[in-house]
Amino acid sequence: MKVEIRRDPDAVARRAAGVVAADARAAVAERGRFTLAVSGGTTPWKMLRALADEDVPWQDVHLFQVDERVASASDPDRNLVRLRESLLEHAPLPEAQLHAMPVEDVDLEAAVLRYARTLADVAGSRPVLDLVHLGLGADGHTASLVPGDPVLDVEAADVALTANPYEGRLRMTLTYPLLDRARRILWLVTGASKADVLVRLRGADASIPAGRVRRDHALVLADRAAAGGAAG
Repeated sequence: MKVEIRRDPDAVARRAAGVVAADARAAVAERGRFTLAVSGGTTPWKMLRALADEDVPWQDVHLFQVDERVASASDPDRNLVRLRESLLEHAPLPEAQLHAMPVEDVDLEAAVLRYARTLADVAGSRPVLDLVHLGLGADGHTASLVPGDPVLDVEAADVALTANPYEGRLRMTLTYPLLDRARRILWLVTGASKADVLVRLRGADASIPAGRVRRDHALVLADRAAAGGAAG
């Protein structure tokens, strides 16, 4: 795991946008497409807004969600709403290449299977995403892999539902098997409230969900506030 410390969340977002854009260009040059999955959060929305101004081969980009709340399409708590505002309104990504999690479906188990098929159609029968962006909760969760939920133990599926509501909502999430196959994991960690848990992430503390994600292809971008509890 490589760690870079930047001045503040804006600097983290700009650096992250540059990393994503560079990976996109390299992936398209090598494989003809770039597959990206993003999580929610304030700093990621800044990253995506900055990404819209980068040199990205948008016609060859496929964008997935790492996780999503089970809620209506217009619900302001949906990651998709902010994803559209931050990126889709500013970048020429083809609408058909935004693969939103189908959390509005009545049959959520069927929706999970359908999203897994979409991933396979785009990224291979055993899907390998080029880059997955992850955030880090103060409780150690990442994606919607939350402490104590049975979703942490899913090994035979790339997409799953949480068994219990988290912050009042059930969630659909990518699982460890898919995250661990990604060519790069990009963590964005900002704010003093994340300082203690960032130490645990860097120490591969498997007692927190984030600490169980594969590390050898991971880049952490943190601001100074979050890095306050971690060595340089």
